Amino acid sequence: MTSSVRSRSEIRTEEEAMINQRLPKEDILRVFSYLDVVSLCRCAQVSKSWNILALDGSNWQKVDLFNFQTDIEGPVVEHISKRCGGFLKNLSLHGCKSVTDDALNTFADNCRNIEVLNLEDCKRITDHTAQSLSRYSKKLSQLNMVSCTAITDNALKSLSDGCHLLSHLNISWCDQISDNGIEALVRGCSHIKVLILKGCHSITDEGITHIGSHCKNLTTLNVQGCVLISDDGMIALAKGCRTLQSLCVSGCTHLTDNTLSAFSQFCPKIKTLEVSGCSQFTDNGFQALARTCIDLERMDLEECVLITDTALSYLALGCPMLQKLTLSHCELITDEGIRHIGTSGCSTEHLQVIELDNCPLITDSSLEHLMGCQGLQRIELYDCQLITRAGIRRLRTQLPNVKVHAYFAPVTPPPSVGGVRPRYCRCCTIL
Repeated sequence: MTSSVRSRSEIRTEEEAMINQRLPKEDILRVFSYLDVVSLCRCAQVSKSWNILALDGSNWQKVDLFNFQTDIEGPVVEHISKRCGGFLKNLSLHGCKSVTDDALNTFADNCRNIEVLNLEDCKRITDHTAQSLSRYSKKLSQLNMVSCTAITDNALKSLSDGCHLLSHLNISWCDQISDNGIEALVRGCSHIKVLILKGCHSITDEGITHIGSHCKNLTTLNVQGCVLISDDGMIALAKGCRTLQSLCVSGCTHLTDNTLSAFSQFCPKIKTLEVSGCSQFTDNGFQALARTCIDLERMDLEECVLITDTALSYLALGCPMLQKLTLSHCELITDEGIRHIGTSGCSTEHLQVIELDNCPLITDSSLEHLMGCQGLQRIELYDCQLITRAGIRRLRTQLPNVKVHAYFAPVTPPPSVGGVRPRYCRCCTIL
């Protein structure tokens, strides 16, 4: 007697057959192309036909393995490269610390159309990986090697020899890189637009001068913490890279107003300027900058300890597009400076974030000056001793959606053991 009860596998087979009849393979492939890695792997377990389609190389043009970094070892990368082949264009191995040069050599050989590669924090790779990329990855345009501390100038020489389309490179905290590597890189990769060199402490004016001489299309440079750089290097850079839009020289303590004057003269298109810790900049430098750099949108002036309200008056007048302004630890700033920023016609429209941590002279009057900034989204006020809760409440009556981050010390003396502890706010919105 034949059983009338069908098994789950039979039902699933029928459902799959129905889907495959209604949807051609090309359409199923297109649906799969919108799925992430996890979803594709799940689809691959449904059936043999779906396994073939889900693992088709055309669905693996972009692969991000960051969420699986602890499980990724060399054989996994090699398998993916063989499966994806020439389809793969974008691969992130961010944090995959077990991946080695051998795996990346196999990857580069199999995936010769790679354009974007993220190797951040892949601690075991060395100059040999750069040699493999130079040999096989002729289309590579964006490379992230942050904290790949084993690479040296030889890696940059290899990239220069073979990766001539490179436009974005991040080698932050690769502390074996020197001026020689930078020179080799920019001579062969003249199309670089974005260069991030945070924490490359050996780079000097010589390396910066090479960048200025060869990278005419540079739009973004970050040399945070490169403490050997002086005005000479920055002036050479400004003269050569006149399309620069974003510059970070935070922690470059030897720079003076001459640097700001040079960028004012040669780089008027700058939109982002980060100069935190540049303690020799004065009001005069920002006066020069504000005279021509009218497109500035984001400025980080933290610990520019010599600037006064006068600098803010120049910025309020000359930089109408400012969206974010950091003035933390600028201890000479007073309510008058904030008045210039808060009451300028353009700031009331564009200003979104202002950071005033450790500005001991500002009071609730500064908050009143900011009440007209209808676009204001966040204000930082840690350790501003003259700001009160009442002042913050008045601000929020005018700007109910603004996030105010502040700190008020607990009541002293503290209550006795077992009593109710006072409530205070840190890193939260003040009500």
